Amino acid sequence: MTSELFSIVAPVFLTAAIGFAWVRSGRVFDTDFVTGIVLTIATPCLVFSSLTRLDVSLETLGAVAGSYLSVLVLVGLVGAVVIKYALRLPLPSYLPSVMFGNLGNMGIPLAFFAFGDTGLALAVAAFSVHSVAQFTVGISIHAGGVHAKQLVRTPVLYGLLFSLPFMFTQTALPAWATNTVDLLASLVVPLMLLTLGVSLARMRLRRVHRSLGFAVGRLLGGFVAGILVAEIFDLEGVVKGVLILQSTMPVAIFNYVFALRYKREPDDVAAAIILSTAISFATMPFLLVFVL
Repeated sequence: MTSELFSIVAPVFLTAAIGFAWVRSGRVFDTDFVTGIVLTIATPCLVFSSLTRLDVSLETLGAVAGSYLSVLVLVGLVGAVVIKYALRLPLPSYLPSVMFGNLGNMGIPLAFFAFGDTGLALAVAAFSVHSVAQFTVGISIHAGGVHAKQLVRTPVLYGLLFSLPFMFTQTALPAWATNTVDLLASLVVPLMLLTLGVSLARMRLRRVHRSLGFAVGRLLGGFVAGILVAEIFDLEGVVKGVLILQSTMPVAIFNYVFALRYKREPDDVAAAIILSTAISFATMPFLLVFVL
């Protein structure tokens, strides 16, 4: 078990550490360019490749997508009540950090290393729901108003929609097209982990006490919500493991991007990202033992 855990955790740690060390050594890393490539091209290709190539039923993919949406709603409702009425803090500044975890940079790689290609496909289904929600509901919370138009600017949605006809008809692209899509999809995991390390190297801790509370809330709240929803939906095996794993990811880095754009306490959000990621690295072996 120790060897198996190390084989899952080590690639995540080491790749993120390379990104961290790269920036700290003074080298250039164009985050906007890399993130743009990953989100606009590579991730939609990963969605299409994962959902169309593997022998995972539409019912199973739908169960993961629906259960993860339930986790988002549950965490969002509980988080909103706690933040607004118990802590008396503004929802636009802090609720997205509690709701949206880092499924892209950490969730997808971990599911792949822990559960193989099946875990990757299920994680992609959860990530598709997460991305659509973050780029619509998440932005709307940050902005203090509805931003439904952002949905048409979410590339992962098009990867999902394009894959559906191929999934229903069980047809495949020509070999040259499939190889191209697979090649571009292979960029996602290493580039996301490198970007995670780079982002952590550039952020700074401020107001640690408050941010620590939100970091723990994101991880613990997601973990509990994942278990509850898995029990309600009667999920088992890899499906249950992937759901809980994805639900327990640290604060998503895009929360910091939106906090900067809308001036929603970006320093607190950055600190929550750093602290939740550090805690996640420390607790990851225990989480993997639980879900495996």
